[in-house]
Amino acid sequence: MASATDTARPEAAGVEARARPWRVAGSRLGRLILVLNLLGLAILIAGALVLNETRQGLINAKIDSLSTQGEFIANVIEKAATQGDPEPALDPDLARKTIDLLFIPKAQRARVFDAHGALVADSYVLGDRVELKPLPPVRRPGEVRLQDLLQDKDAQPQAIEKARHDLQAEVTTALHGQQVRRLRRAQNGDRVVSVSIPIQYVHAVLGVLTLESGDVDQIVAAQRRALFPFIAIAIAVTLASSLLLSRLVAEPVLRLARAADRVTAARARAISLPRVARRDDELGDLARSLETMTSTLSERMDAIERFAADVAHEIRNPLTSIRSAVETLDLISDPAARERLTGILKQDVQRLDRLITDISNASRLDAELSRDAPRVLDLERLLSDIAGLYQQSARPGEPAVRFIGLSGLGAAQVLGREGPLSQVFRNLIDNARSFSVLDPEHPGEVRVRLEKNGRDISATVEDDGPGIPPENLETVFERFYTARPKGAAFGGHSGLGLSIARQIISAHEGTIRAENRTDADGKILGARFVVVLPERRP
Repeated sequence: MASATDTARPEAAGVEARARPWRVAGSRLGRLILVLNLLGLAILIAGALVLNETRQGLINAKIDSLSTQGEFIANVIEKAATQGDPEPALDPDLARKTIDLLFIPKAQRARVFDAHGALVADSYVLGDRVELKPLPPVRRPGEVRLQDLLQDKDAQPQAIEKARHDLQAEVTTALHGQQVRRLRRAQNGDRVVSVSIPIQYVHAVLGVLTLESGDVDQIVAAQRRALFPFIAIAIAVTLASSLLLSRLVAEPVLRLARAADRVTAARARAISLPRVARRDDELGDLARSLETMTSTLSERMDAIERFAADVAHEIRNPLTSIRSAVETLDLISDPAARERLTGILKQDVQRLDRLITDISNASRLDAELSRDAPRVLDLERLLSDIAGLYQQSARPGEPAVRFIGLSGLGAAQVLGREGPLSQVFRNLIDNARSFSVLDPEHPGEVRVRLEKNGRDISATVEDDGPGIPPENLETVFERFYTARPKGAAFGGHSGLGLSIARQIISAHEGTIRAENRTDADGKILGARFVVVLPERRP
């Protein structure tokens, strides 16, 4: 048996993007963009959290330090400036002397209140220290600024009053024997860490020691300055990520656009960007898809050019014959010769008409396939209907068409277009009938057989003709190839039927091949065309 020749199935690699499982951000490129954009923000958040924790730790440590120092000073005052006879009392003069003798740092302020909440000692007064406030800038007489008009004149008195109220509330709480530790505003508007400790004689509360530290703003300012490196790093990361995204996304897209413009301007037949196509992300998939698409279009253009050249060549032959016959017709006076010449003209006209019809069908095939959406077809019913039409219209002396189905082995469902698939099998049956034995007493038979092979469905068309030369098993699918049997009508075939059949089957992701039927001795018994289509499973 001669070796069968298969039609290569169209390669899907490069046409479809490789399927990826769903992940966060949807894709590799999307995840890259998301990570780069969040990186700078994450640095700022981490820096803020770290510094906030550090600042809070410093403030807590400051409060603990003031509490320890305040308890020590309160114990000293309790021993040196209180008396219990005849009633427990706080001696204001001794309290002032004690505060004056103790070393109070410049950043701290110690104040002593009596049992009624009245101020009896202040380290600022005893140490001849005053609160400093920067003066406003010098202005010319009569000069009025917008911020002066918008400034609330009552804001500063209200702030001072609120600071006094907070201090008084803190002292009142401490007079009830509770130690108060808090962060509040001083009268000058600065934030201070304040600790109020009761001064007790045994169990009697004789006064309150309030110890303040005014370097909180300096601590906060130092921590804010410590945040600047994080901000700088975040800005640098954002700029770097922007440049990286521009290089990874914007530049390749621009290169793809320029390559497409070159194809549009006819300076190139196809897009070719190997560096972008080698990328393992969505842009690589896009580049490979565009390269495949433009290469396919280029191949289609080449095929159209070859088809046009073949059409011109095939049409030129009957036209040349018709022109020669017409030129010779006026020179012949013999009626029999004129009749033969007229018969040749009719045959050429018939051949030309059949050729133009098949060329028109072939040129419209791609458009028809793109417009007609595929649907689920019962291939057994389709072939049975086609064979039944041939059986009903059969004439004496013509080969019979017999259909052999699956015999109840299940449905033969494929995803396809009924019209084009019907055209394929009609072309194969017509071709097989034309090659069958032309002897009216032994017209032969054409058998259409349907089988299942795994996940594929095979439909074969067999005849009892002379077969196909082994070297032409692939050539028969080329356009305008004709090798008609002896006695066949001239001009009845254009040589496009099998080419159209292969094109339709390829569009359905199937294969078609030609082979010869042989006996045990290797004698050719006829030809066989095998169509393999993928089964449509539910």
